[in-house]
Amino acid sequence: MKKENYTLVSEFIFQGFSNFCEQQLTLFAVFLTLYILTVAGNAIIVTIISLDHHLHTPMYFFLSVLSASETVYTFVIIPRMLLNLISLSQPISLAGCATQMFFFITLAINNCFLLTAMGYDRYVAICNPLRYSLIMGKRVCFQLVGGACSIGLIIAMTQVLAVFRLPFCTTKVAHFFCDIRPVMKLSCIDTTANEILTLIISVLVILIPMGLVFISYVLIISTILKIASAEGRKKAFATCASHITVVIIHYGCASIAYLKPKSENTRNEDQLISVTYTVITPLLNPVVYTLRNKEVRDALCRAIGRKLS
Repeated sequence: MKKENYTLVSEFIFQGFSNFCEQQLTLFAVFLTLYILTVAGNAIIVTIISLDHHLHTPMYFFLSVLSASETVYTFVIIPRMLLNLISLSQPISLAGCATQMFFFITLAINNCFLLTAMGYDRYVAICNPLRYSLIMGKRVCFQLVGGACSIGLIIAMTQVLAVFRLPFCTTKVAHFFCDIRPVMKLSCIDTTANEILTLIISVLVILIPMGLVFISYVLIISTILKIASAEGRKKAFATCASHITVVIIHYGCASIAYLKPKSENTRNEDQLISVTYTVITPLLNPVVYTLRNKEVRDALCRAIGRKLS
């Protein structure tokens, strides 16, 4: 193809769930319900943590930041996906697509490193409880959150610049948002260098945080097993249960999406994986921390009690 044709593409059109024409209204209703539950659940967590002084600890500070991040993360993707389900495919400009990709990558990486910070918090709380308040001061907590956000911003900028320097020849994105690989497939030229960059970034932002969390929990478990009291061991495990559940779900979905080898997956299979980490995973955060965390449940009951009284 001639080079002058590279500049013809000025916007993209999401194919989205066009393979499910007869089920699009059903999908709209399901995804809208999940989106409302996600936003409401995360908003409740942020509100409860900010209002209840019992939850003014580093662990719940990180949780409130994670909930806020998950809310914005879904806002970047789901509203436009819902719009495309009930109307004709709306085009998105290259600038709009780049912006969506930038915020998606930034927030996804931010969430990965926030979970790592939460793992470090649990390690200090259980393995070094006497110095916990000294080590996990406000300054350290803000530095960890700032570091997670900075890493996300830098990597997102690098990835987006690499993708949108490519020349594009076609407009139809076989996806419901501007994810990295579906957009790269529209390029007129070989994208091997970009694919290698994407793989390296994926390994760094998934395996390194996951490895740090794994090391934290090896040390945590070895410390817990040394506790003489069965009740003490149970209590220590309970403080980690919600976090490790979210970690397994989050890193598991991310690994399947970005670390799996190139395969002949159908478009439907790829979209199912994407729905898992863009729609389902953000909902599981408030669900897990509400149902499995006694302190959050108690804070919620206290808030409801004050409201009723």
